[in-house]
Order: sequence, then structure tokens, then C-alpha cells
Amino acid sequence: MKIKLKVWRQNDKASKGSFQKYELNEVNEHMSFLEMLDVLNEDLTQKGEEPIAFSHDCREGICGSCGVVINGQPHGPERGTATCQLHMRKFKSGDSITVEPWRAKAFPVLKDLVVDRSAFDRIQQAGGYITVNTGSAPEANLTPIPKPIADEAFLAAACIGCGACVAACKNASAMLFVAAKVSHLALMPQGKAEKAERVRKMVAAMDAEGFGNCTNTGACEAECPKEISVTHIARMNREFVNARLVSQF
Repeated sequence: MKIKLKVWRQNDKASKGSFQKYELNEVNEHMSFLEMLDVLNEDLTQKGEEPIAFSHDCREGICGSCGVVINGQPHGPERGTATCQLHMRKFKSGDSITVEPWRAKAFPVLKDLVVDRSAFDRIQQAGGYITVNTGSAPEANLTPIPKPIADEAFLAAACIGCGACVAACKNASAMLFVAAKVSHLALMPQGKAEKAERVRKMVAAMDAEGFGNCTNTGACEAECPKEISVTHIARMNREFVNARLVSQF
């Protein structure tokens, strides 16, 4: 396959970036998107040019660090797939592909395609945990949890914190990420004791980081590699309203 690439290059957070054009003439359709970038970087290195910086770790769609915007879509054209799981067979020989980082005030570009997503870490640290002392692990059947609730909590916990929801939203909202973290703990018995305090702290941290408001367009769910439902945002809003009411009494 022959591929034309237009890749965002930026030296650091303070520098002004721009798109640079590259061509690859021997791309195997079975390569992953990141493997294709590896090949490009090998070519650049051999030419004495600086390779393109991009984030990755597990390359199994688990960690979410690989996220980039491909032809205007976070993680690219395949639904329910992280960038590292996207394969070049999704493209045709001769295609032009534009690759850029997440675009959000709260995700400043560090270099090329690498952004600082530590804002998500700070939101998680604000309340995305359980501090109640539950003692040693109890027998599983002592705390019956209805299967629909367990399933819903599990689906919310599948969020990998990649930031595609932010990149997809025209307001750069982090509502889907925060809602998933609030939901999977609030649904479980161990998380109910702190659910009011948790949602207040996490929403406050989200606002402090400069993320925008929810646009209600569903773009976040459409681009989420784990296809997390926007119904979790509705649950988070209910939890937040209830928490505010409780705090007044």
C-alpha cells in the first residue's frame, strides 16, 4: 500500500505546531496503525530527521494511551477500537491520512501527538475511589448484587480513560469519563457510602481542569473505544443533584 500522511509536529507545549507531509510506499495492510507510524519513524531516523512522538504502551486496547485523531475521528474510522487496534486494511492504497493529537484546553500538547492527560488523574484522585474499610475479602455470595446492576457497573468500569470523549466533543467535555467513574462505584454496595461526596468532588475537579459542558450530541459515546453509554452521564447528573440536596440539610 502507498499512504500519504499529514502529521502534526510540535516541539513542545510552548511552540507553535504545524502539519508535515510524509509518504510511505510499502505499508502492509496487516500492520496496526501504530506499526505504520513505527515504520515511518524508522525512515525518518535513517534520514537523520527527528521521529514523530506518539504515546503507546500495551498496544492491546487496554491502557488508552495511544489515542490520536485520524482524519477527524478520535481513534480512527473503526467503531469500538483504540488506535493501537486499528489496522491499515481499513484504508486504501493512495489514501491521504491526517493525524493529530487530542484537541482540548485541558490536554495541552507536550510534543507532536503526545498530550498531557494528567487532568484525568487529578479528577480520579479527587474522589474516584473507596475509602470505607471493608475488611478482608468476604464470601462473594454474602452480598448479593442483581446481575443487571453488576453488568452495568462492569460496563462503566471498562472506561480506559483515553480521552476520546473529550476529543470528540465540540466543548471538550469530560462528562462521559467522569460519569463512568462515578457510575461503576456508585452502583456497587461498597461505593454507596461515599457516593454523594464522590460526585461532588469529581465534578468540581472536572470543572477546575477547564473541561467544557456536555453538548448532548452523543459524539463521546460514538467515538469511545469501549462504547460506554451516555446513560451514565444521566446517572451522574442525578447523583450530583441528590448530593447537592443532601448537603443543604
